[in-house]
Order: sequence, then structure tokens, then C-alpha cells
Amino acid sequence: MEPYIAVVGGINIDICGKSFAPLLARDSNPGAVKLSLGGVGRNIAHNLRLLGCPVKMLTALGEDLYARRVEEDCGRLGIDLRHAVRVPGGATSTYLAIEGPEGDMELAICDDALAKHVTPDYLAERAAVLNGAAAVAVDTNLSREALEWLGSHCAAPIFADPVSLTKAEKLRPLLGRLFLLKPNRIEAELLSGVQIRDRRSLELAAAKLLSAGLERVCISLGSEGVYCAWDRERCLVPCPETRLINASGGGDAMMAGFLRAFLDGLPIESAARFALACSALACESEETVNPKITLEKINSRA
Repeated sequence: MEPYIAVVGGINIDICGKSFAPLLARDSNPGAVKLSLGGVGRNIAHNLRLLGCPVKMLTALGEDLYARRVEEDCGRLGIDLRHAVRVPGGATSTYLAIEGPEGDMELAICDDALAKHVTPDYLAERAAVLNGAAAVAVDTNLSREALEWLGSHCAAPIFADPVSLTKAEKLRPLLGRLFLLKPNRIEAELLSGVQIRDRRSLELAAAKLLSAGLERVCISLGSEGVYCAWDRERCLVPCPETRLINASGGGDAMMAGFLRAFLDGLPIESAARFALACSALACESEETVNPKITLEKINSRA
């Protein structure tokens, strides 16, 4: 059987408003609003499919007017939802974001109550799917209990995305059980206890995280690129030239890039360049996941 990635995380309806001018607090800002499918887990899965990876997704599905759209979209993309839990009367998770005119997210609210149905019992019933995967990608929209279960029972390498500063704290107790952690700068500061001001403090933060038992840490630095530390290898790779339209999906695409690079056995710098190319192309689309991403385009850009 072809190696597959198991993604454990959320599926959202994304409502995104982009201001035409610099945002004014406590006021109505002219702009454009769009609705699309999202969720960190789903976005990673979508990007993986565009990169040619088979994906099985473990998630909770609602029973409202958006649920059928979610299932139809995942079916079209080839994301396997056969192992998802269906929640009678459940409302599909919703992510509400406000962006400035340059495409940077300024504020967001996530209603992910449905994720509580991804329980340790649910995961235990699907242990064979998890342990049969080449890698397991998780997001911190999951409960602490679900993450703890994965850290204690999942035999496949776990790739974790902290998602946000608020939710990153959930990963602290299981850092030593993760294979790869992909925090941004502020998430890395929180989990390492090191304020990142320069190259030396960046290296120290990564070293602190590795000392917790991680195999690999990849710190996303926004427009400055990504810093990767694997065993004794280190690299800081700058971003490729990017025409920024919408930055909201860059991190999800980067995680998918690291997962695909892992499947392909790429060395540290090649993996970093591949993941950055995924992120850059994602940011050049109005959509959170750029439908024009292909393995060939990423390889040529990396």
C-alpha cells in the first residue's frame, strides 16, 4: 500500500474579511468578505493532496448546512474521511478572520467546539489508521486529552503545528514525544522560554526545544524564512521572492511541505527550501490553499 499521511485536526468554514485600507479599531471598515473551507488540519490535508500525498483525516463532522459541503469538497480532493466521527446535530466549526489591506491577519476568532468530539476513545478505536501512517500531522485545535493520547500511543512520527500562541501551551507536556514541531517565532519563544532577538537567541531557542526530546524543530520566521534544527544539523533559509496576497495559509502549506519532504527523505536544507516554496506559493493566492500548487511547481521554485 502506498504510504499515507494521517491528519488529526479540524475542518472549519472560514469567513475572511479583507480591509481595503488600514484597519480602524471600533469602526466599520470597507472591504471584501469571502467564505471558504478551512481549518488547520484540513488545509494541511488539502495541500498534501496537491503535492500528491494520500491522506486519511481523523476529525469531527457536523450535521448542519455546511457539513455536506465539507464532505463533498473533501471527496473531490481525495481526502479520505471514512474514519471521521459524525456528530448528530453538531455545528461545523467556524473561523472568522480580519485581514489588513496587505493580506496579513490582524484578528481572528475560532469556534471549534466540535473538536471536543475527537476524544481519546475515538482515537483509540482508530489506532490502526494512525499507526499505519508514514507520519501523523496534528493541530492544537484538539483537546489536551486527545493530544496526550496521541503522544502516548501513536507509533508513527508526529508532526505538530501549534496553531496559535493561546493553543501552543497544550504541546508543552508532550514535546518529548513529537517528531517535528513547526512553531512561529512567538510560539517558539513561549515553548522554549527564550526571547528570540537575533541569530544567537534563535539557535538557543531551537536547542532548548530539542533538549525536550524533539527530533526536529522548524521555526517559521515570516518574511525572514525558516530556521531548522535536526540532530546536529542547522540551517537558516530565507524566503523566496513572494508576491504576498494572502498570508493566512502560508503556515499550513509549510507544514505540508515538511511532511512531503519527510516522505521523500530530503536533507535539512532541501526540506526547508521545499517547505518555504510551498508557503510562498500559498501566499500568492486569494484562497487559503492555492489550488495552483503542484509538486512540479514547488520543485522548480525550491
